[in-house]
Amino acid sequence: MDPLSGAGPRRARGRLGAASPGARAAAAPWARFSAWLECVCVVTFDLELGQALELVYPSDFRLTDKEKSSICYLSFPDSHSGCLGDTQFSFRIRQCGRQKSPWHAEDWHYNSGAPVSLQREPAHYFGYVYFRQVKDSSVKRGYFQKSLVLVSRLPFVRLFQALLSLIAPEYFDKLAPCLEAVCSEIDQWPAPMPGQTLNLPVMGVVLQVHVPSRVDRPEHSPPKQCSHENLLPAPVVLTSVHELDLFRCFQPVLTHVQTLWELMLLGEPLVVLAPSPAMSSEMVLALISCLQPLKFCCDYRPYFTIHDSEFKEFTTRTQAPPNVVLGVTNPFFIKTLQHWPHILRVGEPKMSGDLPKQVKLKKPSRLKTLDTKPGLYTTYSAHLHRDKALLKRLLKGLQKKRPWDTQTALLRRHLLELTQSFIIPLEHYMASLMPLQKSITPWKTPPQIRPFRQDDFLRSLEHAGPQLTCILKGDWLGLYRRFFKSPHFDGWYRQRHKEMAQKLEALHLEAICEAQNIETWMKDKSEVEVVDLVLKLREKLVQAQGHQLPVKEAALQRAQLHIETVIGSLPKDLQAVLCPP
Repeated sequence: MDPLSGAGPRRARGRLGAASPGARAAAAPWARFSAWLECVCVVTFDLELGQALELVYPSDFRLTDKEKSSICYLSFPDSHSGCLGDTQFSFRIRQCGRQKSPWHAEDWHYNSGAPVSLQREPAHYFGYVYFRQVKDSSVKRGYFQKSLVLVSRLPFVRLFQALLSLIAPEYFDKLAPCLEAVCSEIDQWPAPMPGQTLNLPVMGVVLQVHVPSRVDRPEHSPPKQCSHENLLPAPVVLTSVHELDLFRCFQPVLTHVQTLWELMLLGEPLVVLAPSPAMSSEMVLALISCLQPLKFCCDYRPYFTIHDSEFKEFTTRTQAPPNVVLGVTNPFFIKTLQHWPHILRVGEPKMSGDLPKQVKLKKPSRLKTLDTKPGLYTTYSAHLHRDKALLKRLLKGLQKKRPWDTQTALLRRHLLELTQSFIIPLEHYMASLMPLQKSITPWKTPPQIRPFRQDDFLRSLEHAGPQLTCILKGDWLGLYRRFFKSPHFDGWYRQRHKEMAQKLEALHLEAICEAQNIETWMKDKSEVEVVDLVLKLREKLVQAQGHQLPVKEAALQRAQLHIETVIGSLPKDLQAVLCPP
């Protein structure tokens, strides 16, 4: 394998817009690989260069210089972390330049069925890192320091960490040939399809995973081996491709989980300062997951360093902090980000079995020294009252050594119900803005979706508010008012409006397809109006056939017959223009 750092032209690898059928055929061997991963990188420590990109595989996958630099710095723990041995963590970076949004051909199929929070990232890469630092007298520096990094646009942290724990130890022993064999195996995997349980063989092990679907129940059970499959060896069943051990992550901040949930809901700028990249990245990803099934629409960086290309952008004092959640390990950030409204400082994890010492709520003015004690430094006052019964139950579970997966399930269900109680009234109000189906007629422009009026929505809460599904008391109105100003409201509203507009277009197309009186409609219409109908019907058909409109195949066939009928009524010269030979 040629250990290049990806300098050559980027292989099409099954993407849309490939140069020619020949190019697509040549790219076919990596089409399946690219459904899961963009590339695999190896970052090593060079005495002269510092962190250096030793290898990118496939070798013709092109990364920009900025992306290479980011991957190099983010693949090594900060010098303050002192990570000896093996450690795993993750990061997230912006794609740069021409590579922004390099959509795969199958992206639409995956994203249309996946929960919004698990869709492929169009403009960011995730980096999943396995870092090894061990004493080695044969190396000048005295230490072996190397990272194996999986780069993907899928937020499947559990799956890729499990994959790394299989690949990395073997790779560090056997190096390049092993990596080439693993990538060839991944290139044989079926593409991730929402709702399917897949068997993914790698290095003599079969990983069995369920790819989440937007129609899954939230409490979806882990995948079970299909009875008709006789797999040898027996598969290693991953209970989730993406869910972290939420209780372990939030153990030191249990008393503030609801406050943190509110900060995430409102898209507030937050810094997580942790002792290691593993802790910082897990805490950031756990915070992001608090909002599921709502999509987190702000930026977030599970691990961030002073070498990051966005460092100046995020730390400037000339404007308000951006809506981003940063995971950092260098205490320097306490001084640099003192003006940020919310800083969460977490300490070293306690031994399991001990009651966790809960971090305290402190004012930002207490941020004075680099050895700041663990705590949530904020002036924010939560709108909702704390669920003391849940907190008591979780702490009691710790004392009684209740299994951690049970604790995590309790906490996850609480956060899910909290998010759903908040979102359901918004969903109901949004649905009320949709025109009635009986108002959609074939030969008229469909009626518009009515505008979202915040005051009308707030008035509706008296009879249809979150109090119907949630026992928590507090200032729900105040929380909604602040939510309206957040990127999450904008992201949620745009997505729902787009889905409703597509539904409206689909209903209108179905009304046209079912219309029996197209000849009657054409009688008093000018040629311009008839041609306009043909063009609009063709446009709707293209949309529907591209799966952008939920319309049945039979309806599409009737629409095609309508187009042929209409064109047949036009003069020969117009027919020739609309249907060239």
